[in-house]
Amino acid sequence: MPFFETSVQEIKYKVLKKVAELAYEDQLLPENMLSIPEEIIPEGKPTMRCCIYKERAIINQRVSAAIGGGGHSRRNVRVLPIACDECPIDGIQVTHSCHGCIARYCANTCPKGAISIVNLRAQIDKTKCVECGACLSACSYSAIVRVVRPCVEACKTRAIEIDPDSRKARINEEKCVSCGACVYRCPFGAITDESYITDVIRLIRESDNNRKYHVYAIIAPSVATQYPKLQVGQLVTALVKLGFYFVAEAAEGADLTAWQEAGELAEKGFLTSSCCPAFVSFVEQEFPNLKNYVSHTLSPMAAIAQRLKEKDPTAKVVFIGPCIAKKSEAMNTRAGEFVDYSLTFEEMQAMFGAKGVEPAECENADMRSVSPYGRGFARCGGLAEAVREALNEQGVSEDKFKLDPAIGDGLAECRKLLTITRSGKLRQNFIEGMACVGGCVGGPASLTHNPRALAQLDRHKKEATGTIQSTVQEHGNVD
Repeated sequence: MPFFETSVQEIKYKVLKKVAELAYEDQLLPENMLSIPEEIIPEGKPTMRCCIYKERAIINQRVSAAIGGGGHSRRNVRVLPIACDECPIDGIQVTHSCHGCIARYCANTCPKGAISIVNLRAQIDKTKCVECGACLSACSYSAIVRVVRPCVEACKTRAIEIDPDSRKARINEEKCVSCGACVYRCPFGAITDESYITDVIRLIRESDNNRKYHVYAIIAPSVATQYPKLQVGQLVTALVKLGFYFVAEAAEGADLTAWQEAGELAEKGFLTSSCCPAFVSFVEQEFPNLKNYVSHTLSPMAAIAQRLKEKDPTAKVVFIGPCIAKKSEAMNTRAGEFVDYSLTFEEMQAMFGAKGVEPAECENADMRSVSPYGRGFARCGGLAEAVREALNEQGVSEDKFKLDPAIGDGLAECRKLLTITRSGKLRQNFIEGMACVGGCVGGPASLTHNPRALAQLDRHKKEATGTIQSTVQEHGNVD
């Protein structure tokens, strides 16, 4: 079993692996799926919840998400209701650090008279409290705190709401951008992404060993950060053993995107990037007056998928990366013309486990030539660097157009930049927007968020020997 950062991730793996095993055997029957909770949570003492029956009920909801195929949520993210019941109620609360001091700064500061002293301890009347926070800074002992649920804190689009009756989290799909931050940050695993793993396995199985049609995988460059002791070429071989006909790098698409985006930027004078689907959704939903500035260039995933389908009319294409939003991009946008399904690194690992494929035992396959800039898309700032290089390779002098990028590292920073842009005060001419802090290397469905990820990505970049233009020429896309 692979290394997991959290127990939540391990449980998710066990469920996906079991579902994948049944899918490979064409045994996704109701009676088989109903037995999964008992296999994962056998008889004995509970290890995480109040009883094994609740643990099994949660597993059952995870099984539903694993075979969901996006059927329940337009944004491919759902709350597991039975798992969402352990977080404290949000709001301002008095902790045990309260010393019942004589000064009573908290009570005297409260504009609504919501704080009283009961048995020498501050007490907040929630019917009066308006959550203004004046008491937080007034308390000499920092004994009053604002409790915010991790999912609410993680969601920068304010899509996570708390049901006033059940006190459970719910997702407002009109605000959700599928960034997956809530999935990664929920400490109880009560929010998860819906999976297409059974659809992909069916696609592979029904291809008759790629004789009826060819099933391609596109792998994101951030995969280099997921298996520190392996070469990316070993993962390519492992994916072929899963039944994929050919494995392409999303970095090829990144080169294509950088080339086209550079030309579009030089022509229009101002753009925002279009590579991160969560960022694009964020612009469309919260800054609709700026959506015309979003680049019309396809994302790297869609760009290389388009080329694959142009060259091979039988192609079925599956993207694999750290991103939950890519599932929504493949389902709800133009990218769906070229990408059949999107999987995460977590789901890829579950497929390895289900088929007994050990990447460490696989040969290191040769990789096609791409530019280091294409692979650099995986980190924040890499897209802007690639656009700068593309402008240089296109012979666009700084006298004609000078790139001045603003980097949106996470949705909170993106909000600031877009707000300044809306006011007409942004001095830069290109916004690189990344929903995940750090870029794709910080994606919510990564197997690991290794602090050495950037160093590992840099090594992967150094192995690239091509140029952006050579990738574009290979695909016949240079005028």
